[in-house]
Amino acid sequence: MRFFIELAYNGKNFFGWQVQKKVSTVEEKLEHCLSQLLKNSINVIGASRTDKGVHARQMFAHFDLEKKIKKQRLLINRLNIFLPNSIRVFNIFPVKENTHARFSAIKRTYKYYLTQEKNPFNQDFSWYCFYYPLNIQKMNIASKKLMEYKDFSSFCKKKGNNNKNEKENNICKIYHANWSYENKEDKNILCFTIEANRFLRSMVRAIIGTLINVGREKISINEFLKIIESKNSNFCKFIVPACGLFLTRILYPEEIFL
Repeated sequence: MRFFIELAYNGKNFFGWQVQKKVSTVEEKLEHCLSQLLKNSINVIGASRTDKGVHARQMFAHFDLEKKIKKQRLLINRLNIFLPNSIRVFNIFPVKENTHARFSAIKRTYKYYLTQEKNPFNQDFSWYCFYYPLNIQKMNIASKKLMEYKDFSSFCKKKGNNNKNEKENNICKIYHANWSYENKEDKNILCFTIEANRFLRSMVRAIIGTLINVGREKISINEFLKIIESKNSNFCKFIVPACGLFLTRILYPEEIFL
């Protein structure tokens, strides 16, 4: 049987989601605890491969198990005891056999928080952007332009090897992108929300860094569009810190659920 697991995590002390040698990752911790509790070798496939330091308010992953899980709530409670305090499991439930946590997802939403007021209690969950004033109106005009494009090669962090299909793999559909104040009464915390069918490696942080340059009036909106149209990541130098980025929502079609 195939099961989905819904969880959240504080990514500060993890080297991202995906298992890597000699470092702590969310996937590694989850696989280890599931394997111990279910007395099977469990391989977990996540819906997204968040980078080092990125957080998730909602993440899904799938794993396979030959038998049914009869006491799901008990398993969830035990998992939350054994997992680090920075990871919480909300739910475990069966899905149809061909469902894939990553490829079956139809929409993903990220939020990025930046603050222009120093706050020691927000430093792990937002970027303290104290360097310059920002023109939010221009940043939002540029953000809306993202929905007119499909190829986001300019905002994709290069991989070590050359991939002949790289251009095809860099096609994304952005449904929404917007800057707003987290609290209308507090103008210190600014939030960028972006929703798309998929995201490329470091794409969100690269887009935000370039939009910040628009807000600084370091580049014009037309120059921002030229960066997108160039399909060349060499023109995108500024990637914002990971601490302010949250994966907040993943949407699946109804037919995957049993």
